Amino acid sequence: MIPVDLAPKPTGFDRDVRIPGYRALAELCGKKPAKLFARSAGRPLKKLRGVSSERDIPSHKFPAYWVNVLDALMTAYREICAYSCFRIHPVTGARSADHYVAKSRSWRRVYEWSNYRLCSSRLNARKNDVSSVLDPFKIKLGWFQLELLGFQVHPDRTLTPKHQKKIQQTIDRLRLDDFRHERLRDATNYWNREVSLRVLKTESPFVAFELYRQGQLNPGDTW
Repeated sequence: MIPVDLAPKPTGFDRDVRIPGYRALAELCGKKPAKLFARSAGRPLKKLRGVSSERDIPSHKFPAYWVNVLDALMTAYREICAYSCFRIHPVTGARSADHYVAKSRSWRRVYEWSNYRLCSSRLNARKNDVSSVLDPFKIKLGWFQLELLGFQVHPDRTLTPKHQKKIQQTIDRLRLDDFRHERLRDATNYWNREVSLRVLKTESPFVAFELYRQGQLNPGDTW
């Protein structure tokens, strides 16, 4: 993993996600939506049985308005999975919006742009609703490092044992070492000059940075 900067909220996010989302939450628990979220057309959603407040709504009942901004997430984060650090190919990759603070843990963040992390559906499923996975928005460059023989990921050994443990928990939870063969392939293609450094940065930015950090760029290439 490498740090990810929060991208600006896209135009239309409130209209397409936040407003209908919070309106739906109010309706599902039988409340009148606040004026900002009031419905101008259509019929209200049916109140869920046994639900009297937003915190009672099961996470699988939240309407998936976040899918409306998947294209915007792909553009904002250059199609890079925040957890695996590989490009999610538009044709073959399964993109998804991970709720960093899980839907089951906080209904207040379900429809907030700042809570979304672009990732592949595989990594989204692996993270699930656990809170121990480190946030790509908060990690520092170099916390996750790459061993260039087996291409496994490991924590920065200069960090405190407690800090290393948190990084290793993230590596284990996401099973990041499942992708060591893909990292080896990308590095080998670059070393053999089958792809340029620019392409490597686009397709596999974690590998690209680690080759740079460890002084393994091809002669003539500069970061």
